[in-house]
Amino acid sequence: MFIFSALTAYLMKLRLISILLFISIIAASAKPCFTAFNKKDYYAVMATQNLDAVNNELIIVQGSSMPEKDAYEGTLLMTKAGLVNNISEKISLFKSGHRKLESCIKANAQNAELRLLRLMIQENAPPIVNYRGDMKEDKTFIESSFKTLPADIQQYIRDYSKRSKILNPKDF
Repeated sequence: MFIFSALTAYLMKLRLISILLFISIIAASAKPCFTAFNKKDYYAVMATQNLDAVNNELIIVQGSSMPEKDAYEGTLLMTKAGLVNNISEKISLFKSGHRKLESCIKANAQNAELRLLRLMIQENAPPIVNYRGDMKEDKTFIESSFKTLPADIQQYIRDYSKRSKILNPKDF
């Protein structure tokens, strides 16, 4: 009887060690689940207008802790509104995104990049949503703040201005 219980205890320890070894191997080889927010990737997603890419970028933005998180998320939500088919979902996404973006701009009115995000949405929003009132002001602000922006944002503005009806590439 004693040999049987000793053997059982030994097998249980061996099984536990095997499980722990298996878990550690899986954990060591697993890819990280979280991708850090990257502005270059964000703006590339905005340019693609691809629903899957927007959804993936939303997950990344929502998992970040950056101060302007609501502006980036709001812009993605409004972009997503233009890509889904369900009318009530379109309205809900647009309103939610609008609140987030406008709230962030109100708190950071001197942030030219946030103004760029709003300009991009307003320029491409359908007239029915009545979201076009700040385009001239944002354009002027972006142009006057351009040289103070980081190089990567300056480059995105140059690229975006080539397809924009509001921003002129000659101004950058």
